[in-house]
Amino acid sequence: MRDYLLTLCVTAAVTYLLTGPVRKFAIATGAMPDIRARDVHREPTPRLGGIAMFFGLCAGLLVADHLQNLNSVFELSNEPRALLSGAALIWLIGVLDDKFEIDALIKLGGQMIAAGVMVMQGLTILWLPIPGVGTVSLTQWQGTLLTVALVLVTINAVNFVDGLDGLAAGMVCIASAAFFLYAYRMWFGYGVEAAAPATLFASVLMGMCLGFLPHNMHPARIFMGDSGSMLIGLVLAASAISVTGQVDPDALKLFEGGTRQATHAALPVFIPLLLPLTIIAIPVADLLLAIVRRTWKGKSPFAADRGHLHHRLLEIGHSHSRAVLIMYFWSALIAFGVVLYSVHSASMWIVFVIVVLSFVGLVLLLLPRFTPRAPRWAESFVPPRYRRRRRAAAPVPAPARGVPAGRAADRTDPVDAVDAVDPVDAVGVADPADPAAVSPEDGRIPVPAGINGATAIGSRSRFTAARK
Repeated sequence: MRDYLLTLCVTAAVTYLLTGPVRKFAIATGAMPDIRARDVHREPTPRLGGIAMFFGLCAGLLVADHLQNLNSVFELSNEPRALLSGAALIWLIGVLDDKFEIDALIKLGGQMIAAGVMVMQGLTILWLPIPGVGTVSLTQWQGTLLTVALVLVTINAVNFVDGLDGLAAGMVCIASAAFFLYAYRMWFGYGVEAAAPATLFASVLMGMCLGFLPHNMHPARIFMGDSGSMLIGLVLAASAISVTGQVDPDALKLFEGGTRQATHAALPVFIPLLLPLTIIAIPVADLLLAIVRRTWKGKSPFAADRGHLHHRLLEIGHSHSRAVLIMYFWSALIAFGVVLYSVHSASMWIVFVIVVLSFVGLVLLLLPRFTPRAPRWAESFVPPRYRRRRRAAAPVPAPARGVPAGRAADRTDPVDAVDAVDPVDAVGVADPADPAAVSPEDGRIPVPAGINGATAIGSRSRFTAARK
């Protein structure tokens, strides 16, 4: 465990230290595309964060090669070299896309070539444990097609979910942490040496994400771009392929005893079939929904839009940070819930805890629909979104010529007094053109709120005008 932690820390440190110089390099080379219609950020932000993540991957594998307990992974298996070859290829394609925005079909072809390079070097699915049938050996073509399909789905799922600051890196870090616990249990608990490469890949992937997250949290100073999202998707897919298709279920010796006992004991063996999909369940669901939505509208499946899950959270009324945390919560619940159930499948309290946490997640998801309003005496202690809106006072009309000021107020028609109030000001939203609408606290014009108070995607000026 100490060697894996050392590898994780070295990978995170190299990624973190290189991200700053990479940001300056991205700005100098002009890798700062204009803000698109589907983007959430409001200022041009440099990309190419995948450069730092790739060098962090290389540093982690290099350190692991020189550790005594992890050196056997490189001597007995060719999977680390296969991963490094495929990662280098997919990283180069991502760097070119971040700078020149290459066509989607070209990227898809590059992803297939990267997956084929890993298959040629031995990182492929050899057999599958199927419930009720047992272990089924796959032919070379079947294993190749299944491996390439899993790599493509994982890469594009992670790429699709990379829409908010820190979202993709955090979700992949959570998924890799759950996968690390499962693979380490297979290697250390059951003594399966074939699970050691997957454990190493998961620890390196955690280091890559943890080192990049401090620079990518909201407000992000740099984006990972396709060079980073496709890279971490490839590493995640390699971990799943290694532990699913390379570990022989018969080596666990769980099929001894009666039929019922053997079936119940073999449940942890069948979990790897679901675990690679459950750890990326949220990105895969977003990918499938995007394909169906775009195809239903007669568009290309690769046409970008604002219908992803994180966009819908912003439309509901969640802030940027809260939308990211909600996605983190659901990813952790699904990934760690499956891993925990594979360890203690006979305990019903695990299912009960998962159901309760799912209910809590639904409440948090629908929280903007039931936004409470604080009483008057507590408004100074709560955020502005929980304060009550005050009605603007009706302006006093100027006195008519030849009429005293006091008499003019008495002769004002009450209907005209109501009509004199701006309908926008009546609900508590200031008029930007009115000098009196400037906030007395910071000297800026309040920005109109969007749907249910959300200002992340509403139509507004990108910068608030200050008091002249």
